[in-house]
Amino acid sequence: MTTPVLNNNKKKKRKYIIFSILACVVVAVVIVILVKGSKDEVISVQTEKISRRNITQTVTATGKVDPEFKVVITPEVTGEIVQLPVKEGDYVKKGTLLVKIKQDVYLAAKQRALANLQSAKSSLAQRKAELDKLTSDYNRVKELHAKKLSSDAELENAKSLFLSGKAQVESAVAFVDQNDANVKEAVEQLYKTTIFAPIDGIVTQLNVELGERVLGSGFSQGTNIMTVADLSKMVAIVNVDENDIVLIKSGDTAKVKVDAFGDKKFVGTVYQIGNSAKQTGTGTQDQVINFEVRIRLNDPDKKLRPGMSCNAIIETNTKTNVLSVPIPSVTARQEIPHMVETDEAVKVSDLKKKDDKPQEIVFIVDNNKAKAVPVKTGISDDNYIEILSGVKGSEEVISGSYRAISKDLHDGAIIKVDSKNMGDKKKEEKK
Repeated sequence: MTTPVLNNNKKKKRKYIIFSILACVVVAVVIVILVKGSKDEVISVQTEKISRRNITQTVTATGKVDPEFKVVITPEVTGEIVQLPVKEGDYVKKGTLLVKIKQDVYLAAKQRALANLQSAKSSLAQRKAELDKLTSDYNRVKELHAKKLSSDAELENAKSLFLSGKAQVESAVAFVDQNDANVKEAVEQLYKTTIFAPIDGIVTQLNVELGERVLGSGFSQGTNIMTVADLSKMVAIVNVDENDIVLIKSGDTAKVKVDAFGDKKFVGTVYQIGNSAKQTGTGTQDQVINFEVRIRLNDPDKKLRPGMSCNAIIETNTKTNVLSVPIPSVTARQEIPHMVETDEAVKVSDLKKKDDKPQEIVFIVDNNKAKAVPVKTGISDDNYIEILSGVKGSEEVISGSYRAISKDLHDGAIIKVDSKNMGDKKKEEKK
């Protein structure tokens, strides 16, 4: 009868032992976590001495090469091409015949206009003769009327005929002027059937053939016959982002790389900056707003051809002997560092903004710890950024890794300089 009671006691004792062991394990884990948490994590970083150097701020843009001076030839009259003495690639001097359009219709129009002009002049001469007679009759009637030898009615009739004749002469004069203008227009249209080279250059594009009919540009765009360009003066036409266009000014130096010429760089000067934006992808997430910038190449290669793609690096500002740090060293933090000791004694209260914007800071090495220092930055190049205030120039600044600077590091964090990576970095700089 006692067996069930003994079994129950054994089970209770076993459960008590198990729960006791579990409790001990939990306590041990908590203690380990607390002990580990009490130790500061050591963050591996790379550093670099803050130094003075020359910094050139640049803007990068892409585009194409084109002649500075080129003329697209379009006819102003319609007709068949009867002469086409040039071909694509030919060099032509100003005044060289490029195209001649069939003149039959325009010659006929000129002859018709000349005939109409001659007829109008004959009519004018007749009207003038009639006016001379009417003038003489009117003067005679006025004399007779003054001597009481003619009636008032006769005087009024003579005057009316004189005024009518005078008006007819004025109308004939206007008709002569109209026909004279028609002759000039017909001559001008006939002259436009022959097109001459407007500049010295090369025929870079020829779009028509002999015997082809072309349309004049009087009421439409007209046929694009050819393009004549001066290839001795080339420019790079590049598109600059709206955020960078404010940095560029006329006269800035640019280095242009043309894809077809490999690593060769052409030096040029910015001479024209667009005022109107060029938008692509309007209304979409890929919307881009650019401005056109023209760069005159100082010494273009004779092998440059219109339409070649290029990349331009425009030097917008240069400062010499300025304090600078690697660009990755500067980060923005929302919180303000606890303590800051600089040559300008920047106060924490001065750093807080009403709109609570992130503050630019760098981390410097201070007794194996990271110290957060607020800074003001200036211009930058591809690798370094100018420091206007916040550091003296002799400090060791943390330059990597990106994760450490942007996220892990904080004021007072314990750091360890990664000497291996530093050695690799110095080797790369020497190269």
